[in-house]
Amino acid sequence: MIRRMRILTALSCILLCPASAQAQVYPSKAITIVVPYPAGGAADVIARAVAQRLTESWGRPVVVENKPGANGQIGTAYVARSAPDGYMLLATADTDFVANPYLYRTLPYDPVRDFAPVSGLGVINQALVVHPSAPIRTVGDLIALAKNKPGDLNYGSFGVGSASRLSMELLQAMTGVKLSAVQYKGAGPALTDVIAGHIPMMFISLGLMAQPWKVGQLRPLGIGSSERLVEFPELPTIAETLPGFRATFWFGLFAPSGTPKNTVQKINAAVQVVLADPSFRDQFLSSNFYKPMIGSPEQLAISIRSDADKWRKIIKDAKLTSDE
Repeated sequence: MIRRMRILTALSCILLCPASAQAQVYPSKAITIVVPYPAGGAADVIARAVAQRLTESWGRPVVVENKPGANGQIGTAYVARSAPDGYMLLATADTDFVANPYLYRTLPYDPVRDFAPVSGLGVINQALVVHPSAPIRTVGDLIALAKNKPGDLNYGSFGVGSASRLSMELLQAMTGVKLSAVQYKGAGPALTDVIAGHIPMMFISLGLMAQPWKVGQLRPLGIGSSERLVEFPELPTIAETLPGFRATFWFGLFAPSGTPKNTVQKINAAVQVVLADPSFRDQFLSSNFYKPMIGSPEQLAISIRSDADKWRKIIKDAKLTSDE
């Protein structure tokens, strides 16, 4: 009788082990990607596009949830406090990791301690644009005019830590000119006022610049990439006038610190497959002027450290604070 019980127990373990192992296969349930900005923004758009492809690949729902507020802090802190199991992820702009730590005295999250980098998603280039009536046709014209009229030229800004504002601060730091920021609640209202001629210029993403430029509502002076883009070969880079200038910003995917490394690697591998897919590049990335951000979690961590060093200096020298 005892021998029989031992055999039955052993058989039970053999039968249960495959089921137990299968239960541990990631993903085994729905995944939530939190975007700490409103729906419709750049971070939200790319997160939803990637989430749709991951849903198809994994056969599990990958749902995007918007938790906006406090320049990304609310949603970012929410994910930092979630279980480190790979089922709650953060898709956000680089500023949450490379600018906010130097703009705010305190943050409800630690960008290094609380998160594990998973994968880059996409890169967006900024363009410096002016109203067509402005007496400015090149970056050199702008620098010369600004030096003759320090502080008199206005530009649109939609947040002290926004890509637009940081790009303009970088331009000022590299040229020594002084420009005046006009604050808006978002990129849309600022762009509307440039198109209307109420303010002369701003930095804006290529995706928002392209259509108004095509119909003659804007004049781009240059783009923030290191090389001219195949989509707009006629547009010079700002670096052609200011060597070393680069105004590109990225979006990335993060998991709470402590998430198993094999889970992080699996998510990274799946995202990288999506980004490398020619149909995804043609249908989404190219049409929205995103560049795929290829690389491992370790490479994303290197990008964070490099960009944090760059923007920390710009923010400190310009005396930017969240109180502005």
